[in-house]
Amino acid sequence: MALNDRKIRILQAIINDYIETAEPVGSRTIAKKYNLGVSSATIRNEMSDLEEMGFILQPHASSGRIPSDLGYRLYVDHLMQKKELSYEEQSMMQAMISRNISQIDYLMEETAKAISMMTNYTTIISEPISRGTRIKQIRLLPLDSGSVLLVIATENNFIKNHVIKMGEAPEDMKVFEMGRCLNNVLQGHSIGEINRDLIARLQSELAEYAPLLPHILAAIESTMRAAEKVQVHMSGTKNILAFPEFSDIEKARALFQALEEKDVLVTLLEEGKDNGLQVLIGSENTVQSMKDCSVITATYKMGDDTRGTIGIVGPTRMDYSQVISVLNGMVQNIEKVLRDLSDGNKGS
Repeated sequence: MALNDRKIRILQAIINDYIETAEPVGSRTIAKKYNLGVSSATIRNEMSDLEEMGFILQPHASSGRIPSDLGYRLYVDHLMQKKELSYEEQSMMQAMISRNISQIDYLMEETAKAISMMTNYTTIISEPISRGTRIKQIRLLPLDSGSVLLVIATENNFIKNHVIKMGEAPEDMKVFEMGRCLNNVLQGHSIGEINRDLIARLQSELAEYAPLLPHILAAIESTMRAAEKVQVHMSGTKNILAFPEFSDIEKARALFQALEEKDVLVTLLEEGKDNGLQVLIGSENTVQSMKDCSVITATYKMGDDTRGTIGIVGPTRMDYSQVISVLNGMVQNIEKVLRDLSDGNKGS
């Protein structure tokens, strides 16, 4: 059975109408709204063929049709019309993720919020990961009479604070001197490069504070290891509740539970990290509780070997064209912000 031009136009009409209304689409609706130049009886016959071919489904005997996962796949790959972001949307996007951003984690949070606001879907985003990341700066600051604050920043702007407890904290100037020593010795090194020679040098230069050094080195190692793990940010989880597909409490609960599991989120993002832009529709998802969802991911880059992933989760009838346009625009914007951050790092 051939998928001719008329069947394709009818399939497009069903998908467009269902994305807009979430209601099964009948032949009369198509005949009235889409001016295809054929009778509703002819449309019914073509719809029967499309159902037999697996592109549409009839959820109830007396209802119209809805797209199947296969129908959406054909639509996304071959039939969907590309949308362009308006000037207002581009300006809003730039403004939302460019406000005084100097840290990667804050940039990711703002990006997730911006995308979920623009699409009304759930957004998941991973921070850029680079193996063998290096120390950009170490600072040691006075905190109180019994502790100091260790601040560690990596080259990819991963920043972590640690409170180091001790019996009695050194005088403020001594604390600053310790910080300068740590920075001078360890700056520019990855965790794998902090070897016995560097540790011996620190032990020699900070001999007065020898009991404190193991705690400081452990905190530095912890931060560097964390900088090489996937850090995930999410926004718009409750947006799922606005869609009638998830009015079933059990179905919604299962989805929320999946979105609360970091391992699940990492799996979703990792599946698309090397594929540029990827669309997984319904049953194509490996997460069982997301079989009624589509997940669209896009990879952004920070330098040659550092990348992260943005993912958008919504019902299978999501507005694919709009989501893909927002993702493509956001990738361009986030890469520009990351370049600016990187250039700022090089200059500092």
